[in-house]
Amino acid sequence: MPANSHFFTNRSQMRLHYLSWGNTSGIAVVLLHGLRSYAQTWDSLANALGQQYCCYALDQRGRGGSDWAESTRYRTEAYVSDLEDLVAHLGLQSFVLVGHSLGGTNALEYARLNPGRLQALVVEDIGPGSSVSGDGAERIRREMSQTPLVFPDWESAAQFWRQARPGLSLEGLASRLTHSMKQTPAGIEWRHDQQGIAQARLSITPTDLWPAVRALDCPTLFIRGARSDFLPLATLEAIKAANARVQTTEIADASHYVHDDQGAMFNRVVVDYLHEQRLQLQQISGE
Repeated sequence: MPANSHFFTNRSQMRLHYLSWGNTSGIAVVLLHGLRSYAQTWDSLANALGQQYCCYALDQRGRGGSDWAESTRYRTEAYVSDLEDLVAHLGLQSFVLVGHSLGGTNALEYARLNPGRLQALVVEDIGPGSSVSGDGAERIRREMSQTPLVFPDWESAAQFWRQARPGLSLEGLASRLTHSMKQTPAGIEWRHDQQGIAQARLSITPTDLWPAVRALDCPTLFIRGARSDFLPLATLEAIKAANARVQTTEIADASHYVHDDQGAMFNRVVVDYLHEQRLQLQQISGE
């Protein structure tokens, strides 16, 4: 099922890009990628969800086909504002929201600021404190400060990803090379605003996600990679204890990048969870 490409203009007059898949009469699912990712990272999940859903994946500001911003504008409130503008542009009244890492932060904050809008929420490998301390937070800060802005050739770019993401599948590597990098006269460069995003990640205080977790008013699934250095198991258990609407699961042999490392299993978990929530909604509406 190929994706359709679209653009819209947000309230700040930025031109933002998104992809859509599926049946427009199906259940709407909005997908938010991670820190240095892109809308196409959700292609496999969108196809696994199929025609019962209509998926929309946003290139968050500074990524993919979307406009870049000042580094001070790569912060949670700006991302949430963009999401609110996409939802208004699409005319969505109720929908499912899925977010990985940075996208998970933005999804949780959207849910807190827009109660009653979500049918369900899926958060991939992020939780309160993940971006503040721990091995994963240190790794990402290190990557942000050390990632080259240009590579001499495609093999050098591929080698960068192999070293940075040892568990990355061949499909995941091919996707990143295709959608996060581009050939220029200078060499192989990033499609996203690597410099601005790095400055923001190294200088902006991460959002406290506990208020959002406690406020969740929709069925929510947190997915952790069993090898994740970013979402500790203790944090996952504390999230579940903090809100009765939360379910949690781990996916074996996956790092922080669960849908890249174990795509088929990740898709199965999400599809099964949303199917379960859809059946429960149908039972409630039929009573």
